[in-house]
Amino acid sequence: MTIDSAATSLQVDRNGYESDLKKHWDDKQSDDINLLLGETDGLFHHHYAVGDFNRKILSAPAEEREALVLKEMHRLESEQVRLITDLLDGLSPSARVMDAGSGRGGTSFVVHDRFGCRVDGVNFCEHHIAFAEELAARRGCGDKVAFHYANMAVTPFADETFDAVYCNETTMYVDLFEAFAEFARLLKPGGRFVLVTWCQNDAVTLTSPEIEAIDEHYVCHIHTRGTYLRALAANGLIPSRVDDLTADAVPYWELRLNSELKTGVEPYFLDAYRNNHLNYLVIASEKAVAE
Repeated sequence: MTIDSAATSLQVDRNGYESDLKKHWDDKQSDDINLLLGETDGLFHHHYAVGDFNRKILSAPAEEREALVLKEMHRLESEQVRLITDLLDGLSPSARVMDAGSGRGGTSFVVHDRFGCRVDGVNFCEHHIAFAEELAARRGCGDKVAFHYANMAVTPFADETFDAVYCNETTMYVDLFEAFAEFARLLKPGGRFVLVTWCQNDAVTLTSPEIEAIDEHYVCHIHTRGTYLRALAANGLIPSRVDDLTADAVPYWELRLNSELKTGVEPYFLDAYRNNHLNYLVIASEKAVAE
C-alpha cells in the first residue's frame, strides 16, 4: 500500500467512532455483494445506483434469475459512476484527482480510463488498498492510479495538490465541515468538488426509523441535506449544480431486494426513498478563487 512520508504523523482512526468504523470495514474481507459483482470486468464498487433495470429478468427461470440480477446490479453500479465523470468533463490527462473513500478502486479506475488523469484514492481499510493496488497492476495503470492509507478528512497531501476531488457515497462517514475544509485545502483555486450521496431530507423530517436502521447497518451517520449545503458554503465550495435523483434511486433497491445476496437493509432504503425521508443527491461545486 502507498503511505506518504507525511502520513506517518497522521492517525487514521482518531476517535472511538473512527475506530469502530475502521473495524467494520477491516472485518468485511469476504463481501459477496461487492466482490461477486465485479468478477466479470474487474470493477469492484462500494456504492449503489440510479435508473431502471430490465424488469424481464425477474420472470426468468429460477436457475437463471440470480446471475441475471447480479449482472444487472453491476451494470447499474458501473453506470452510476457517470454521475461523477460527467461532472468532471474537461479534465486533461495532466490533471490530478482525489477519490475520497476509494474502496476497492472501482470509481478510481473508471475516472482514470475516461480522462487519462492521475487518480489518488484515499482509504483507511488496508485490505481494500491491497486489493485495489493489485487491480491497478493488472490493469497496467499503477503509475497513474495510486491508493493511500489515510483518513479522507485529514490527508497527507500538500495544499492545492488536486484539480478535482470527488466522493462517491462516502460522506456519511465523516464530519462534513471538517472533510470539506480538507477538500478545499487540497483543491487548486477554481478546482471542482463532486459528491454523490444519500442524505436525510430535513425539509420533511428530522427523525426517521429507516435512517436510524441504515446508520446502524453501515456504522454511518447520515447527514441532512441542509448540512451539506451549509458545510459547502462554510468552506468556500460554491455549488454549481444540485441534482435530486431520489425517485431514480428506488429501482436499484427493488432489484437488489430480489437478489439472494440481499443483506436486510433493502426495505429501509426503499421506505426511506418512497417516503421522501432520504434523498439521493449529486452536487458539483467549485473552490472560490481568493480575491
